[in-house]
Amino acid sequence: MKIGFIGLGNMGAPMAANLAKAGHQVTGFDTAAPMPSGVTAADSAQAAAQGAEVVITMLPNGQILRTVADSVIPVMQAGAVLCDCSTVDVDSARAVAGQARAAGLAALDAPVSGGIGGAQNGTLTFMVGGEQTAFDTVEPLLAIMGQKTVHCGDSGAGQSAKICNNMILGVTMIATCEAFALADKLGLDRGKMFDVVSTSSGSSWSMNSYCPAPGIGPNSPADNDYKPGFAAELMLKDLNLSQQAATSADADTPMGQLAQQLYQRFVEDEDGRGRDFSAMLPRFTSRGR
Repeated sequence: MKIGFIGLGNMGAPMAANLAKAGHQVTGFDTAAPMPSGVTAADSAQAAAQGAEVVITMLPNGQILRTVADSVIPVMQAGAVLCDCSTVDVDSARAVAGQARAAGLAALDAPVSGGIGGAQNGTLTFMVGGEQTAFDTVEPLLAIMGQKTVHCGDSGAGQSAKICNNMILGVTMIATCEAFALADKLGLDRGKMFDVVSTSSGSSWSMNSYCPAPGIGPNSPADNDYKPGFAAELMLKDLNLSQQAATSADADTPMGQLAQQLYQRFVEDEDGRGRDFSAMLPRFTSRGR
């Protein structure tokens, strides 16, 4: 398949490389990042999109997505699919999908979960919104880049699933870090706490698979001085999106709002920028020192 890939940063580059490795003809464009192995460089987003059966984007935010869509939609061939794998606001996803349909194209919003490691290993999870026919076209490509794909519904449903998932993740990571900090104050051994909680009603992905306490449970960024697997500023971005969506939908999300406020303080006023989102643990344990 002839694929245009726009946005070749930490996530996009390995995703595009995996498609090329699988034998697809991938033409890429990025304003700054180098081309990954097997990907042919284009000198513009329009050049990457021309003649492509599927154009995949992996971009920082909704405004950039809208700008790129304005650029590439007019040059895409009729019937092609614009598949955005960025994490953006639901309104931008739906606006771009409408713009694509008006131009005789199909569109999907297909944000991912799994981080840089998942992109490199082809083990991402895709949550997809858009028409079934477009999903059927792109699903074989998503299967190369990931290990699970869920068609969540119409346009915007993929982004909705992503921000709901990551709101849960942000809240549970804070609760997990608070619990370890409380256990420390109470004199409870961290290993013993993990053994209990990871097999009890308090278990969660944040505890069992991504434990924020160094030396406890499976290897995680906590064991690498909190170098980011998922950076705190990216968690803040997703929590901002969840609260933007909550306001738009008139949804009551007090825990999500509080998590957003705590990560905003952590990233903007404390030492969270450039650290993993699980570095909330030393943030809580250092209280009072």
